[in-house]
Amino acid sequence: MSDKNSRRNQTTDALFDAILSLETREECYNFFEDLCTVKEISDMAQRLEAAKMLLDGRTYDQIVKAVEISTATISRINRCIQYGSGGYRETIEKVRGIQNPKKQE
Repeated sequence: MSDKNSRRNQTTDALFDAILSLETREECYNFFEDLCTVKEISDMAQRLEAAKMLLDGRTYDQIVKAVEISTATISRINRCIQYGSGGYRETIEKVRGIQNPKKQE
C-alpha cells in the first residue's frame, strides 16, 4: 500500500466529511477553533497564503517578508505545488473563481 493511500481511512474520512458539512465561515471558525490550536490555524493560513504567492510568481524572499514563514516551509509548499496531488492549485483556483467570477470568463 502506498503512503498516500495509507492516510485514507474511516477516521480521516469522518474528519473530511465533517469539514465538508460546514456551510458558513462562522461554522468553520467554530469547528476549527475547537479542533485546532490558534497556532495550528495560523500555520495553515500562512501555508495557504504562501502557496498563493508562489503560484503568483513571488520569490521566497518576498514570501518570507509578507507571510513571516520559513524558507524551509516555503520549499515544502513549493514541492507540493510542483509534484504533489494538486490540492493547493485546485483549491486556490476554485476560491479565486468564486471571489472573482468575471476573471474566469
